[in-house]
Amino acid sequence: MTLKRILPIVFLLISTFSFAQPNDEKREQIKQLKVAFITTELNLSKEEAEKFWPIYNTFEEKQFEMRHEKMRNLKKRMDGESVDKMSEKEAATLLAQMEETEEKMFQLRKKLSSDLRPVIGSVKILKLKKAEDDFNRKLIKQIKENRK
Repeated sequence: MTLKRILPIVFLLISTFSFAQPNDEKREQIKQLKVAFITTELNLSKEEAEKFWPIYNTFEEKQFEMRHEKMRNLKKRMDGESVDKMSEKEAATLLAQMEETEEKMFQLRKKLSSDLRPVIGSVKILKLKKAEDDFNRKLIKQIKENRK
């Protein structure tokens, strides 16, 4: 199936999301759409896909956990006007924690690249990055349109 046929289907499915669904269910649906999108964009062989998806899924899970923990920590520390009431020392500590999380996420991305290089090569790793960015942009656009 060509990309021109798959994309409208993918975005039709996204547009049918009910925002009243539990977060886990929405997350799973988005994950399925992302898998289909990436599979199409990378045009993985069967052998590549068998090695690629376990590595990528592990990366995605770790990345989600890091982002979730980061956001929980930020929300807890920055609710309301608490930033204005923070001492310089508290703000510096929070900033250092944020920077540490960003560094861990960067290292995780580097590990993904090094783990995938022997499996799919550098060109497809670049295509993966582009596919992730394209998927995220289209997903955000679709969500904005659904809110109107």
